[in-house]
Amino acid sequence: MRIRALAIGVAMGCSAMSGVTHAEQELSVVGSWSGLPLHKLYEAPFWNETLPAASEGNFTVSLTTHDQMGIKGGDVFRMLGTGVFDVGMTVADYAVSDSPALEGLDVPLIATDADSAKTMIEAARPLVDDIYKDVFNAKVLGIAPYPPQVVFCNAEIAGLADLAGKKIRASGRLTGKLLEALGAEAVNVGFGEVPGALQRGVVDCAVTGAGSGYSAGWWEVSTHLLPIPLGGWDPVVTAMNMDKWTSLSSDEQALVQQQVSENLEAPAWATAQTALATDIACLTGEGDCPGDKRDMTLVNASDADFATARDILVSKVLPDWAERAGGDWAQRWNDTVGNATGVQIELK
Repeated sequence: MRIRALAIGVAMGCSAMSGVTHAEQELSVVGSWSGLPLHKLYEAPFWNETLPAASEGNFTVSLTTHDQMGIKGGDVFRMLGTGVFDVGMTVADYAVSDSPALEGLDVPLIATDADSAKTMIEAARPLVDDIYKDVFNAKVLGIAPYPPQVVFCNAEIAGLADLAGKKIRASGRLTGKLLEALGAEAVNVGFGEVPGALQRGVVDCAVTGAGSGYSAGWWEVSTHLLPIPLGGWDPVVTAMNMDKWTSLSSDEQALVQQQVSENLEAPAWATAQTALATDIACLTGEGDCPGDKRDMTLVNASDADFATARDILVSKVLPDWAERAGGDWAQRWNDTVGNATGVQIELK
């Protein structure tokens, strides 16, 4: 009788506890570049403050970034998939060696403003969801932009044609293909290594976001700025390890998804367009800048520049991507991103 009574007491105690408390969810999170505005203004406040507060303490977060960890951007989603950490955030282009199809998320020159970029990326979301599930064992929670990827040069240029013959750091594979089609030499240089490469003449120009280049001091080693979106918008994907995701209750999943969408993804998109104008003003000293103004030479791309680059994109770069991606990815892209943007890949 005593044993039976003890067993009943333990069972009742456990039942009572489960009825009044929820197991605290601890999330290990790896963010994007620690020194850039996306992390400092949006990622860090969200994971350190917003989500824990919204969950009333049910979620606690340990946050770092891939550069603080000393790991390459291309390893973030691989490590996420194996459960090294719970949530990873980095530029999608860093992961295209694992899935060429992922290049279709951010195609250069299609979107020239934040609204059209958001339309393009939202249209690509079903494709991205499938890639992350199948390749990285991950659930995509959100996609936020860096500002458009523009061209910094440590050489005198007057327009797009002057990029021919120059060695240029590309921000992604499609950008590299586009630069090569324009007669330039695409060079693979890590973001953190670019200032030294520009200074030593390893590259003549480099592509990155205007704000990223400003924050990283690229204006110290480059003279001319060509604000044509040759590198697209360099979207940063936020994803959770799929095993961790499925371990959450439906209420917890709904909370995390809602909070990421409303308080991480949406604010980053809301400021993307004004950020570009501000960043250009700060880099060139032309216009309103809340910080220190620099004196890079602003090179305005002509309508002919845009037309030339767009023609090369459609006739050469996208068909090349379709062949490398293989399968039905080009058709899926046409049916989603293509229909949303008015650009179609001619299928063989």
